[in-house]
Amino acid sequence: MTERQPYTFDRVVRILFGAVFVVGLFYLIYILRGALLPFLVAWIVAYMLNPLVEYNKRVFKLKGRVLAITLTFVEVIITFALLCVLVLPSVIDEIGVMRKLLSDYVYNSSSIPFVPQEVHDFIQQNIDFSQLSSLLSREQWLSIIEDSFSGAWGFITGSVGEIINIVSWLIVLLYIVFILLDYDKILVGFQRMIPQKYRPTVVSIVNDIEVSMNRYFRGQAVVAGLVGILFCIGFLIVGLPMAIVLGLFIGLLNMVPYLQLVGFIPTILLCLVSASETGTNFWLLFGACILVFIVVQLIEDIFIVPRVMGKVTGLNPAIILLSLSIWGTLLGFVGMIIALPLTTLFLSYYERYVIGDEPETPPEASAGSSAPDEEVKPEKE
Repeated sequence: MTERQPYTFDRVVRILFGAVFVVGLFYLIYILRGALLPFLVAWIVAYMLNPLVEYNKRVFKLKGRVLAITLTFVEVIITFALLCVLVLPSVIDEIGVMRKLLSDYVYNSSSIPFVPQEVHDFIQQNIDFSQLSSLLSREQWLSIIEDSFSGAWGFITGSVGEIINIVSWLIVLLYIVFILLDYDKILVGFQRMIPQKYRPTVVSIVNDIEVSMNRYFRGQAVVAGLVGILFCIGFLIVGLPMAIVLGLFIGLLNMVPYLQLVGFIPTILLCLVSASETGTNFWLLFGACILVFIVVQLIEDIFIVPRVMGKVTGLNPAIILLSLSIWGTLLGFVGMIIALPLTTLFLSYYERYVIGDEPETPPEASAGSSAPDEEVKPEKE
């Protein structure tokens, strides 16, 4: 156990200068946030695309990274186009059906069987279905597109500051390309900025955070995708309108634990609208949707999560809710997304360095991460 160093005058001055430097650095980042945000977004996108670039380079035996980056962009564009071709037609059809159902509900809401009139009155007083129906019309979407083009032209003829602002977002693509070209060299540069004395510790912590984030988000994305597909299938079976849109929406909410429960609200409204148009029993339709929620939740908890996520967090549900509340308050929706991996990592470090016990599941070393005391060596082109 190393002895604590005494607080000499020199050490106090160093600590004060260090604190002032950190505060000044954060203030500078705050001032330059408009210029740094495009670079930060580009870095996150490049970080997500880099494994695919490395995979393409290795599988297709490409020399250099230019061809691998080009192939990666082509793959991303094709994947996005295929998703649009496969999903958008169904979404557009469902939006058209939903518009008709909303129009019918405005006039036929009192005919829904087994639903108290007070429920209809409350819904009609708090929700403007006529406005929702107009928002879903084709004319409204065409008007939005026209307004976008006219707004864009007004922007072009607007102030120089606004033009510079939008140009900064357009160069995000250039940032992504340049970061991907010299990804390993940039990592080495960041490591060399850290003093040699603290470099092993800082690199070790960064590697642990990277491993924790990668393992959690990759697993959670797979879980959310599978859950979204299951909800789509279930809602289609029970005949709920906008089944695909609602299923994908709930799947996306599943990225944050327990947030998929928010999907109950649109589900209830869609059941009311569908019962009004078709004359079916509202409670029967709503009960079928509840059954879909229960079945999907059981499949997720029993089969999907144990096989995909394993024991990534191992947190008590009460700790999960507390961490979601704290991180959500600090960082908003982004904080809720990163709450579980960061909480798990902090608890692991608390057990290791404060209590002195080795955690049961310490952060694992990533195959793509360097050792704590080694620098990432940039590959030779």
